[in-house]
Amino acid sequence: MAEPVLTVAAMRAAEQAAMASGTDEGELMRRAGEGAAGYVARVAAGRAVTVLCGPGNNGGDGYVIAESLRLRGNAVVVVAPIEPQTEAARQARSRWQGETLSAPTGRHAPVLVDALFGYGLTRRLAGEFAALLEEASASHGYRIAIDVPSGVACDTGEVLGALPDYQLTLALGAWKRAHWLMPAAARMGALRLVPIGLELSDVCECLSARPSLAAPAADAHKYRRGLLGIVAGAMPGASLLAAAAAMRAGAGYVKLAAETPPPQAPAELVVEARSALLADPRTAAVLAGPGLGRDVGARAIMAAVLEARRPAVLDADALHLLDPDMIEGVDVTTLCLTPHEGELAALARSFGVTAQGKFARAQALHDATGLTVLAKGPDTLLVGSGGRVRYFPRGSSWLSVAGSGDVLAGAIAARLAAHGDPFRAAEEGVWLHHEAARIAGPALTAGELACAIRPALAQLL
Repeated sequence: MAEPVLTVAAMRAAEQAAMASGTDEGELMRRAGEGAAGYVARVAAGRAVTVLCGPGNNGGDGYVIAESLRLRGNAVVVVAPIEPQTEAARQARSRWQGETLSAPTGRHAPVLVDALFGYGLTRRLAGEFAALLEEASASHGYRIAIDVPSGVACDTGEVLGALPDYQLTLALGAWKRAHWLMPAAARMGALRLVPIGLELSDVCECLSARPSLAAPAADAHKYRRGLLGIVAGAMPGASLLAAAAAMRAGAGYVKLAAETPPPQAPAELVVEARSALLADPRTAAVLAGPGLGRDVGARAIMAAVLEARRPAVLDADALHLLDPDMIEGVDVTTLCLTPHEGELAALARSFGVTAQGKFARAQALHDATGLTVLAKGPDTLLVGSGGRVRYFPRGSSWLSVAGSGDVLAGAIAARLAAHGDPFRAAEEGVWLHHEAARIAGPALTAGELACAIRPALAQLL
């Protein structure tokens, strides 16, 4: 089941709804703090813990954590440069029975808990709090952030000042955007969710759930499973990589649209003239862009692909060619764009999108065009119709290799050929890509990644 990802406003609304239903703020804080303390206790394994407590409710969570750890037998000290400023935090502070310091002593402890500031921070972390976080982080070997690290903008993933690396981040109540958006996500370490009993329904932004793919029907044949056409261009190597992935991602038939068969093409890949493939009514989906080029000829190929009115994945060079005129009269609900950061910026210029930041650009591009947008990278997010947004658990950092995007495009296109839903295809393609990277292992090549798509598919059946 997909888990909701909340904005700051949505999180506040969920907490207010809980309180309106009879759960007071102190009880929510108790649930959050004691739930987080369970994780901290397992990490600390009886060792000493320092808890940094800020003046707001995140600091209140910290006092609850500290008291819970003290009762479990851990040596705990709280460092709080400012007294609590909210009623719930003051109550939590009154129940803390251990030592409270206004500044670090410089002594080293194994575990640090950062409960300075929570999800609502919008200003740059500076002054005594920045100095406190820097000093404490330097003297503790294992760092845990409560909800989000102090100094992170929850809705954008922006880092608001110097930020240490954390080994663990405990999300309270619900995931926030920053847990899945760079640059903040790269500093959070392992992520764990601490439920606090919030009712979260009708949320359009979610963490993508692992898909369960299906084997072909008992009476399936190659065309019913989906004929995918991959359009070759000036540099056929990229389209061949995409084809290698597509043939292993569940499409029944993969053809390469090229006027001349590339010498490296495998025997099982059928090569056919582009015009014939695009005109064939059995063609279920098309992939265009990898190795296409960006000249006048490539633009003419792009126009022909869109005029064929087939569901399509547009990647790589296609994203630099696409403009508003090209999609005039096209059913945009059948198209999926797969830009990395530079391609997303190019699309924003082409379509007059002025939003800044990955999430805002992807959302604004979808709003302006109606296209499904998979903004890929170390943080990958998917934006589709009906306000749907999917975030993804981080994939292997070994995916940062040339040709990786071509493999992803091939996997998505194969899934699109299989069922015709661009949003679902993109989601399935990302999971196949990540699973293939896990199987291929460190220092993978794009070719090895493409070959690992088949065992990855088996894992998702």
